Amino acid sequence: MGEAASPAPAKTYYDGCPGCAIERRKESSKGIPYRELSFVGITTFVSSLPITSLFPFLYFMIQDLHVAQREEDIGFYAGFLGASYMVGRAFASIFWGMVADRIGRKPVIALSLLSTIVFNTLFGLSVKYWMAITTRLLLGSLNGFLAPIKAYCIEVCRDEQQALGMSTVNTAWGLGLIIGPAIGGYLAQPAKQYPHIFNDKSTFGRFPYLLPCLCISTLAIFALISCIWLPETLHKHTNLEKVVEAAEPSTSQEHTESPKKSLLKNWPLMSSIITYSVFSLHDTAYSEIFSLWTVSDRKYGGLSFSSKDVGQVLTVAGACLLVYQLFVYRWLDKILGTINSTRIASALSIPIIAAYPFLTHLSGIRLGVVLYMAAMFKSSLAITRVSGTSLLQNNAVPQGQRGAANGIATTFMSLFKSVAPAGAGIIFSWAQKRQHAAFFPGDQMVFLLLNLTEVLGLILTFKPFLAVPEHYKENR
Repeated sequence: MGEAASPAPAKTYYDGCPGCAIERRKESSKGIPYRELSFVGITTFVSSLPITSLFPFLYFMIQDLHVAQREEDIGFYAGFLGASYMVGRAFASIFWGMVADRIGRKPVIALSLLSTIVFNTLFGLSVKYWMAITTRLLLGSLNGFLAPIKAYCIEVCRDEQQALGMSTVNTAWGLGLIIGPAIGGYLAQPAKQYPHIFNDKSTFGRFPYLLPCLCISTLAIFALISCIWLPETLHKHTNLEKVVEAAEPSTSQEHTESPKKSLLKNWPLMSSIITYSVFSLHDTAYSEIFSLWTVSDRKYGGLSFSSKDVGQVLTVAGACLLVYQLFVYRWLDKILGTINSTRIASALSIPIIAAYPFLTHLSGIRLGVVLYMAAMFKSSLAITRVSGTSLLQNNAVPQGQRGAANGIATTFMSLFKSVAPAGAGIIFSWAQKRQHAAFFPGDQMVFLLLNLTEVLGLILTFKPFLAVPEHYKENR
């Protein structure tokens, strides 16, 4: 006779606690939470649109604001305007993460969408350089969206669904970062692009960059309304009645009662944040350089594209990204694992970046095919890296620290991203003045430096630089 099986450990739930309600749902249903992930995807997509929507028209906006003395100086001023959003977000992200751990994910998400509606619209109305920088700074400071939504997507999913949850956030975020420039490219300067619809004396003629901002703000209004149906996931047990149930043991950290330790001393968390931040620096610099490089004149090593042409390239890259995340990434993560897929994606990005400056030797259909293919592959590889490092971060802490942990990650990322546009703009402006240098002339130097950051990020995915959470290692 074998020994009797020991009873399943009891779990304690609290009636009226939104976090416990989510945990009960996960225990009773093994299906994918499509409703919650749909809301996550929609709100994330809209929140990310303003970040890069200005890149296709940034060059022309600086011209219209009359702050650059020479054409070669436009990149310098464009860099600081592009960085202002990230500077604001860097100062406020930890605060918003702590607020999300205290009052809930939902209120911070809603407030972030409201700030997008107000300050993104005001940015479109900017007629002075200082006004443009100020509105972008405030937009970044009051947008605490990223920390709570990353915690949220983990908390609504069972352990085996977490890759899908995080890829939903990163796919929607990545799509927003790609579709945002497409919106900016198609809708900026409408009186010039669509003179049969808009005239120079109309509102959109006097404010040539208002239309793309107003379009994004309108989408944010609908996303804000959708938050009504977004269930809260944070556990709130004060003055609530306990309900004890027997259930299968879970590896989820929500039920693991362990003392909270300092997040800054949590090396699995901090090592993944550092790697994530380096990749974020690279991706932001790439976004700005790609847009500036494609619209700059061929005599400066660019492609002489219009903002509409750039928008078309980025739209196709965004469509490819959506297909990749829906049908490829989960399979890739399951076969290769989170860390290996991150390393491979980083390594494959290097030859793509190295090839960009030589595309100036192509024209017509050959240039179009190669550029579209490169942009599609680069966006898919970038989102693979971001998804992998984000999964590691959120599995390195318990739920009660997840908002703050993502706040720290967002702060580090924003600091790196605030350096990226300014640095990229300065380097791009400098490179345009050395087209005939013997050592990596013109834009070859820009893309070389861009690749060095990618190599650094790749190195940081190996030991001893990257530590993997023990429980995550056991379950993967």
